Amino acid sequence: MPEQLSRLSSSSGNNLNAVLRRLATEKIGNCCFSEPLSRHSSWKIGGPADLFVEPETVEQVIALKRLVRDYALPLVVIGEGSNLLFCDAGVRGVVMKIGHKMAQIEISGDIIRAQAGVWVPGLARKAMQAGLGGLEHCIGIPGTLGGLVLMNGGSQRRGIGENIQQVTLIDRNGRQRNLSQEECAFGYRHSALQGNDSVVVGAELRCPRKARSLIRGEMLADLRERRRKFPRKLPNCGSVFLSTAAMHQTVGPPGKIIEAVGLKGASMGQAEVSSLHANFIINRGGAKAVDVLRLIQYIRTQVQSQVGFTLACEVRFVDSHGKIAPAHLYSENVDELKSSSS
Repeated sequence: MPEQLSRLSSSSGNNLNAVLRRLATEKIGNCCFSEPLSRHSSWKIGGPADLFVEPETVEQVIALKRLVRDYALPLVVIGEGSNLLFCDAGVRGVVMKIGHKMAQIEISGDIIRAQAGVWVPGLARKAMQAGLGGLEHCIGIPGTLGGLVLMNGGSQRRGIGENIQQVTLIDRNGRQRNLSQEECAFGYRHSALQGNDSVVVGAELRCPRKARSLIRGEMLADLRERRRKFPRKLPNCGSVFLSTAAMHQTVGPPGKIIEAVGLKGASMGQAEVSSLHANFIINRGGAKAVDVLRLIQYIRTQVQSQVGFTLACEVRFVDSHGKIAPAHLYSENVDELKSSSS
């Protein structure tokens, strides 16, 4: 422990030491120090988090949220890390994971109430078993409900926001609030929940009645298509770049465009554009965040010069200060990022 305290003190100052003293008396969940974030990323990339916490209750989320507010500490909230690229230097602050310890599901009629740590494919299966439709497109999405709600995630150009009735969150001041579907302002891979320093802890979904056999058939078809098209054996984060309506109608989705400019198999270090689907970047073993960012920038430059469209990232980059933004915003200055992380 003394070595850990020394490292935390040098990287985050006295603020984090103060939080550590509070941890001795306050229950905020399971805590560990210098946790490799590569263990919590589907890309298997990322340095250590100074402090890593897994709360088990909403009350613990509130307590931790108030702690980091009181001590002005960086806080990064994650689920399964399926849409995140963590900095090679890790995070100098607190990372809170809302996962399987907060994954309760209740179904009443056509209403599903679920905590943010619920595994999305499991939620889709629960809905099917209850004869509730609307979540078929989520069956192959490897993430938790909180992240899906935040990004209005989904597939087949659909989003989870279609079924959301209410979202429960903890705001920046540690207060619990309920937001309606309208207040969440869901758009394509976007919601008003992004960037407001709140933590999604649960959601209420309304799902229409539907024959289980029909739901199951659609889910199996989706999974078959994913197995055919998407890389599964090597670490990746799913779709890297966003599709826009104008792009889709004019030249097609990002994967088709990237393939058309001849970038399947392109690589930087151990990061490589998948030969199965060009909107996937795989980690061939030992890839660094800077490798992925350089490859993202190379793809964007080639697509812009050859096709005329500017690709924006769906995947988010988490820097060493706990700031989160679309990865392409960091890819433009990757050399500065590397020098500041070394």
